[in-house]
Amino acid sequence: MLFNSYEFLLMFLPLCLGGYYSFSSVAGQRAAIAWLALCSMFFYGWWNPAYVWLMTASILFNYGAGLLLASRHRSKPLLALAVAANLLLLGHYKYTDFFISSANALAGLDWQLHNIVLPLGISFFTFTQIAYLVDVYRGEVREYRITDYFLFVTYFPHLIAGPIIHHKEMMPQFAKPATQQITAHNITGGLVLFTIGLAKKILVADRAMEYVGPVFTAAEQGASLTFFEAWGGTLAYVVQLYFDFSGYADMALGLSLLFGIRLPLNFNSPHKATSIIDFWRRWHMTLSRFLRDYLYIALGGSRHGEPRRYLNLFLTMLLGGIWHGAGWTFVLWGALHGAYLCINHGWRAFCAGRKALLPPALRTAVYGTLTFLAVVVSWVFFRAHSLDGALRVLEGMAGLNGVTVPLKYAEKWGETGQWLAQFGLVFDDNLFKGGKQVSQILWPLLVIWLLPNSQTLLRHYDVTVSEFSEQSRFAFRPNAATLLLCLVVLLYCFTHLTQLSEFLYFRF
Repeated sequence: MLFNSYEFLLMFLPLCLGGYYSFSSVAGQRAAIAWLALCSMFFYGWWNPAYVWLMTASILFNYGAGLLLASRHRSKPLLALAVAANLLLLGHYKYTDFFISSANALAGLDWQLHNIVLPLGISFFTFTQIAYLVDVYRGEVREYRITDYFLFVTYFPHLIAGPIIHHKEMMPQFAKPATQQITAHNITGGLVLFTIGLAKKILVADRAMEYVGPVFTAAEQGASLTFFEAWGGTLAYVVQLYFDFSGYADMALGLSLLFGIRLPLNFNSPHKATSIIDFWRRWHMTLSRFLRDYLYIALGGSRHGEPRRYLNLFLTMLLGGIWHGAGWTFVLWGALHGAYLCINHGWRAFCAGRKALLPPALRTAVYGTLTFLAVVVSWVFFRAHSLDGALRVLEGMAGLNGVTVPLKYAEKWGETGQWLAQFGLVFDDNLFKGGKQVSQILWPLLVIWLLPNSQTLLRHYDVTVSEFSEQSRFAFRPNAATLLLCLVVLLYCFTHLTQLSEFLYFRF
C-alpha cells in the first residue's frame, strides 16, 4: 500500500489510527500494540499477500534467535548463525538472478534465471532485525514480548523504505503514558509534516520524473546524448530522487508522530553538504549508522592503522552499494563513494594544521559545489541499468557528443541563435525540453540549497528522536493562515492521487 493512495488515506490510516487510540483507552496499551502490529501486517500484505508468510517466518526466526542470544550470554557462534541466515534470505531474493546472469556473462554459461520477485522492504526489515540481534548480543535490549517485536519490525511508517530503527530507541516510547493519549500537538505536527512530504512526492518528484526516463532509456538503447540532454536528464533525476526520498522520510516521520512516536531522522539536507563525509551524515542517515556500527567497526574501523582504515572505508561503501541493488551499476556506485570517502579523509589529513588557502565563505561554496558534482556523477550509475548506459550519459555530460537545443529556439533567438550556431550550437528536435525543463529542475534545486528543511520548520514539534544542527529563523506556527495553506496543499495533492507512482526506495 502506498502512502500516496486513496486506499491508504481514506481507509487504512483512519481505521488504524482510530483503532489504536480506542484500544489504548479501553483495553490498554498491550491491546493497542497488538492492533497496530496487525494493521502493519495488513499494510504490508496489501501489495502481495503471498509474502506475508515470508515476513512472519523472518520475524519468528529472529525473535527466537533473540531469546536464545539473551539466554546464552554473548554467544558469538549463535549470533553469526542468525545473522548469516538473514543474509542468506536477503541474498536469495535479491541477488540470485544477479549472480546467475553475471556467471553466464563471465563464463559463457547458459543457466536459467529464476525471475524472483523482490519482496518489498526486504532490505530494510532484514537490516532492522540484524541490528536487533546484535543489540541483544550486546545486552542493549531488555524487552522480549512477541507482540512488541512484531510491531518493532512491521511498524508501517518505516517498514517499506526505512528508516532502519533500533529496538532500544523505539519500543520504550510505546510504554510511555503520553504515547497512549491523542494530542493536538502530535496530530497537528504529524499532519503538516505528512502534507509536506506528500507535496514533495506529487508536486516535485513525480513531475521531474517525466524528464528522466527518456534520457536514460535512450542511453541504454545506444543513443548518443548531447550536452543538455544528458545534463537535463541527470539533474532531473537528482531532483526526482531527492524529493522522492525526502518526501517519504517526511511522510514516515509525520505518520509516526500521529501515534505519538518519534522515528530517527533519515534525511537532513544532504545536498547542502560540503564534503562526501558530510553527505553521508545527511543522506540515508540510518543506513550510514548501520554500516558504521555493524560493518565498518566490525571490519576493524580505524584500529589497525591508516591503510587498513581506508580499506575498511572502501569495503563498507562497496557493500553499501551492493545493498542498494543487484547490479554492476550499484557495485560501481558503492565503489565510487568508497573512493570519494578515502580521498576526502586523505585531503582532511593533508590539510590538518595547514593554513586554509580560501576564505571561509568561498571555501564553503567551492567544497559544496565539488561535493554536489561528485554526487551527481555517482547518481548516473545509481539510475542507469547498465554500465554502457551510464557511460553514454557521462559522455553526453562531458560534451563529447556536441550541444543541441530544441528547434523552436532557432526562430525565437533570431540573430543571437545564428551567432551561437557559428560556435557549434545545433538546433534540433531532441530530448531536452528547454525552458520548461530548466524551471522544473532549477526551482527545486534552489529550494534544496536555500530553504530550511522540514524538520527544522517543525522543530517546535520535536518530530524526531535524532539531533540535527540546521538553524533557521523560520518555523511553523499553527495559526489560521498556515493551517489553511496546509489544507489547500493537501487537497491539491489529494486530487492528483490518481497518477500513482511508487517511491524509488520501495524496490531496494
